Amino acid sequence: MNIRLQLFELEDQNWFPHVVREGMQDYLRFMISTLDTYEAALPCLAELLTKTKQRHITDLCSGAGGGIANLREALSKTMGTPVHVTLTDLYPNLDAYEYLKIESKGAIDFIPEPINALDVPEHIRGVRTIFSSFHHFPPHIAKNILQDAADKHAAIGIFEGAKKSWTELLLLWLTFPIVVLLITPFIKPFKMSRLFFTYIIPLIPLGILWDGTVSLLRIYPPEKLKKISEKVHAPNYIWRTGRVGKGPGKHVIYLIGYPRV
Repeated sequence: MNIRLQLFELEDQNWFPHVVREGMQDYLRFMISTLDTYEAALPCLAELLTKTKQRHITDLCSGAGGGIANLREALSKTMGTPVHVTLTDLYPNLDAYEYLKIESKGAIDFIPEPINALDVPEHIRGVRTIFSSFHHFPPHIAKNILQDAADKHAAIGIFEGAKKSWTELLLLWLTFPIVVLLITPFIKPFKMSRLFFTYIIPLIPLGILWDGTVSLLRIYPPEKLKKISEKVHAPNYIWRTGRVGKGPGKHVIYLIGYPRV
C-alpha cells in the first residue's frame, strides 16, 4: 500500500472528549505492549543512543506510552546500562504515565504540561522518539518536526507499528470488534469510564475502528519519509529509513536521524 491519504482522526480533534481519547490510547498501549510491536525497532534505537552517547529518550506524542516499557527494558539490557524515558504529549494521559512511572520504579518519567513536537523546549534533552503518531501530521508539519530536532541538534527516531498493507486493514475490521470487547476489563489502570464508553456507549470501539483505519491510510511509507527528510536543512545529519520486522503485529516502518560525528 504505497498510497497515503491525509483524512482526519477523531483523536486529533480539539472537540473530541478527552476521556474517550484516553480510553482509545489505553487500548493501543495494551495491544502494542502485549504484541511487543516495536521489538524490531530495538537496533535503530540502540544506534541512536550509541551515536549520540546518550542514555535518555524523550518520547514525543506519547499517547498512553504504548510499548515504551518493554523497549526501555530491552534497551537497558542491550546498552548494558539503565536507559531513562521521559513521556510527553500535547494532550498528556497522566493516569497512564503515572502507572508506567510506578511500574518502572521511576525509570519512565513524564512532563505533565503539554509539549508540542513542533517546538520542543531547549531544556528538554535526550534522543527524541515518536511512536505510532508521525502519520498524524501532513508533510509540511512532519518536515518541521524533523527540522526542530535538527535545529536543536537532537537525534530523532520515527516509528510506525505497521507494514502498511491491505491485509492489515482487513484484519483490523475482522478482529478488532471481538478483541476490544474481550480485553477491555484487563487494561490497567482500571477505569469505569473505559467500561462505560466501551460496553454502554461504544465510543471507544467506534473511535478506534475509525482512527485505526485512517491511521493505516495515513502512514508514510519509507519512500515518502525519505523525501520529507531530504527537505530538512541539516547538512550534518545522517538520515535512514526502511522497514523491519517479521510476523503479524511485528512490522515497523522507521526513519532515524542524528548529527554526523
